[in-house]
Amino acid sequence: MNYVRLGDSGLKVSRLCLGCMTYGDPTWRPWVLKEDEARPSIRKALEAGINFFDTANIYSGGESERILGRALKAFARREDVVIATKAYFPMDAQPNSRGLSRKHLLHSVDASLQRLGTDYLDLFVLHRFDTETPLEETADTLDGLVRAGKIRYLGASSLHAWRLMKMLAFQRQHRLAPFISLQSQYNLVTREDEEELIPLCLEEGIGLTPWSPLARGVLAGSASGGTLRAATDEQAPRWYGGRNEVECTVAAVAEVAAARGVPPAQIALAWLLAKPGVASPLVGMSKPHHLQDALAALELRLSPEDVAALEAPMAHAARPERW
Repeated sequence: MNYVRLGDSGLKVSRLCLGCMTYGDPTWRPWVLKEDEARPSIRKALEAGINFFDTANIYSGGESERILGRALKAFARREDVVIATKAYFPMDAQPNSRGLSRKHLLHSVDASLQRLGTDYLDLFVLHRFDTETPLEETADTLDGLVRAGKIRYLGASSLHAWRLMKMLAFQRQHRLAPFISLQSQYNLVTREDEEELIPLCLEEGIGLTPWSPLARGVLAGSASGGTLRAATDEQAPRWYGGRNEVECTVAAVAEVAAARGVPPAQIALAWLLAKPGVASPLVGMSKPHHLQDALAALELRLSPEDVAALEAPMAHAARPERW
């Protein structure tokens, strides 16, 4: 396993991050794995050298955090792992149980710490941008949490480039703790961020930790309904369904994979890992071969001809909203 600095910070993370939305309570999503099924995956990830783990308070209503915290306590030393969690989405029906207000952020961090069984978060990520809360309130609250020792580093997720730059400028002007990372959907069929957001991150020294690197399994060939998630996922059809350029990209991935004699998932991940600024994609792992494919992708080098073939279908495609 290779390790890289996350953005311009001194924090070093593995080139793969285990995304833990997959673990929690199946009543939240039918494809989610319970704790007894999740723990072997987390252990194997640690054994493979993965030190970076991402979850969120909203995943299974906090159960993902609980499962991850118990597993890491059993299988690793706290100082050896990098734990990231997120907040923004509603946790219940109450008006202050959502967003990025001072009240909600302070409560969310304390609640996540309790569920994870730790006294600090390595990385705290704003799950989305809150248009109802002044960014000054959010940035000041986050800085206070860093100074209090509850958070080590800050990240953002899925926001427009101008909003990220506005927050960075405010943090810099007032000498507040800055963002060091950005989570955003980035894969072979979701490339809007190449226009503005990724160049901004490269310019400002912000590490990219893309989510959904396989487009919710579409790029791995699972969109045909061969898995429970593919059969029950409501977002994948809305984001990718009925688009000819997506189908052509999936076909291109399959063709390159066949020529290389590897599964399509390895090709899609290898393409992403080679992109500038990408530090550590968030990879969900529910089956043993998911880890094997991800590890193999770290060593796979695509030729310029492979890359051209993979990227060609999306070159002139329309770019729908996908947040």
